[in-house]
Amino acid sequence: MSKRNLTLLTDLYELTMMQGYFKEKDANETVIFDAFYRANPSNAGYSVCAGLEQVIEYIKNLHFDEEDIGYLRSTGLFEEDFLAYLKDFRFSGDIYAIPEGTVIFPREPLVKVIAPIMEAQLIETALLNIINHQSLIATKAARVVYAAKGDGVMEFGLRRAQGPDAGIYGARAAMIAGCIGTSNVLCGKMFDVPVKGTHAHSWIMSFPDELTAFRTYAGLYPTACILLVDTYDTLGSGVPNAIQVFKEMRKAGIPLDFYGIRLDSGDLAYLSKEAKKMLDEAGFPDAIISASNDLDETLITSLKLQGATINSWGVGTNLITSKDCPSFGGVYKLAAIQDKTTGEFIPKIKLSENAEKITNPGNKTIQRIYNKNTGKIIADLICLVGENYDPSNSLLLFDPIETWKKTHLAPGSYTLRELLVPIFKNGECVYESPKVMDIRDYCRRELGTLWEESLRLEYPHRVHVDLSNELWHIKNQLLDSYHYNS
Repeated sequence: MSKRNLTLLTDLYELTMMQGYFKEKDANETVIFDAFYRANPSNAGYSVCAGLEQVIEYIKNLHFDEEDIGYLRSTGLFEEDFLAYLKDFRFSGDIYAIPEGTVIFPREPLVKVIAPIMEAQLIETALLNIINHQSLIATKAARVVYAAKGDGVMEFGLRRAQGPDAGIYGARAAMIAGCIGTSNVLCGKMFDVPVKGTHAHSWIMSFPDELTAFRTYAGLYPTACILLVDTYDTLGSGVPNAIQVFKEMRKAGIPLDFYGIRLDSGDLAYLSKEAKKMLDEAGFPDAIISASNDLDETLITSLKLQGATINSWGVGTNLITSKDCPSFGGVYKLAAIQDKTTGEFIPKIKLSENAEKITNPGNKTIQRIYNKNTGKIIADLICLVGENYDPSNSLLLFDPIETWKKTHLAPGSYTLRELLVPIFKNGECVYESPKVMDIRDYCRRELGTLWEESLRLEYPHRVHVDLSNELWHIKNQLLDSYHYNS
């Protein structure tokens, strides 16, 4: 990201709207935009937020160089006074965001931008591109890791990712969500995460026989000796030859600290159970049995139900592409415009025939509400900035659409945490992104705040995202006013 100027990574209409603001409006008019999404991917009960570090890098480097301006001039769409303005363009506003690795839910702002309208408009496309992709892959990876039930999950998807960036940043997102390593060496270098891998069938095929290939590999990598056993005959030659090599290593006094086999084809449940019997009988009960081959959370769950003895999972295509749900669906909507005289933010709302698509107006933040005894999430409350809540008082929550559905929280029974944190203030970054492995630890704790019913892969319990009473009334007043005026 730091070596590329991504300022033109935007939709054309962002730039044409900018010129319109420049020509016809006050270009310095301060507005609020919210980035949020409407539904969890894969029908999950939650999502995992990722991509903020790359958003920060993008905003820091936001500028139009001479080549950019020359290209825009060549389109014939932009006038010289606007192009002259772009020469000194920099982001000067404020950004608030939910930290990476946080469990998130639909309709709540993941990123809030407070900036002059031209600046806020320009960054929409790139911000959504980054947050949507990484949050999608992080959510998918979290589901795969959940299905593995404590077994290690390795991200192996680079060759099937939709391009280099998707491979690099998808692997980063997968690490945040709980993978123990990635095969992507560049990701390992860029983000200081563990890189892992074994060998391909071509390694076996390049030797005169399978046993020689295994012996050679074990000699090179005795402390990471995972042997691929399905090139010719998994149970007839692959596993017996691997056992032979393990016996030779033990006899030579080589510690068997990290060793085992990998299955990449066939009936993984049957083969793993038979391989486990052979390894146990040969005196290698702690050998790793790793599996790959188009795995996802559904197949891993099925294999575990069948009694598969696999304890390490290499997941590639279905994870790095989120194959069953390949888009996150985040949007970026205007929420308020600042009154030039009073400095107050005037709420704005987008209407729709679909109630789920009607936006929440105003300058908002999010309070996450936890059960004080269990530490589990009760609900998220979207409220206006400046609203204060005291856990020593009772709290009434209600569904913002089906308002008769209410929950009363007794005084002292809950705790609160504000989710949005400052990232940029007056154009200067005030936030330092943690290292990926630290975000991974934080994400694990975040997932631990979900009830098991929300984590399950099928028909999960939906965590409530409610509106404060004040925000709900402002929203409905706006809806009534538009209905009346129409």
